[in-house]
Amino acid sequence: MIALPETLSIDDIKRLIPHREPFLMIDRVEDIRLNESCVAYKSVTDSEWFFAGHFPGYPIMPGVMIIEAMAQAAGVLAFATLKNEKAKCRTDCVFFTTIENARFKKPVGPGDVIRIEIVVSRRRGDRLWKFDGKAIVNEELTDDATFMAMIPERAES
Repeated sequence: MIALPETLSIDDIKRLIPHREPFLMIDRVEDIRLNESCVAYKSVTDSEWFFAGHFPGYPIMPGVMIIEAMAQAAGVLAFATLKNEKAKCRTDCVFFTTIENARFKKPVGPGDVIRIEIVVSRRRGDRLWKFDGKAIVNEELTDDATFMAMIPERAES
């Protein structure tokens, strides 16, 4: 069993998922319950790369980037679970397979802190995962989605 700190820092996150700046969309992860759920956070700053074109004079975080943040939090949860289970699949790469019922309810902009809640809704072995994700700012739901991810087989050596 791996020992997880109560809060995963950006460095801890980088040890679990392959994403790096400027595409790393989460800053910390808390309350990890292996194979069940986690909570992640993204502090949105006015210097985010996507604000240059989305939209000049009215910066809004693209909804697809919020879904990506959910996926990265789910990746942290899946890889922490798999490493704990000593799974034989890869633990360095994950791909979206579906995004369902995505809803973009409220804009997110500079100065907002997004609380991302992830729940494992189904799992098939080590490789196929289904998650429910919510993005919340100031106690208001801004975005939610159900999505699936697939972890590729380990390359033969």
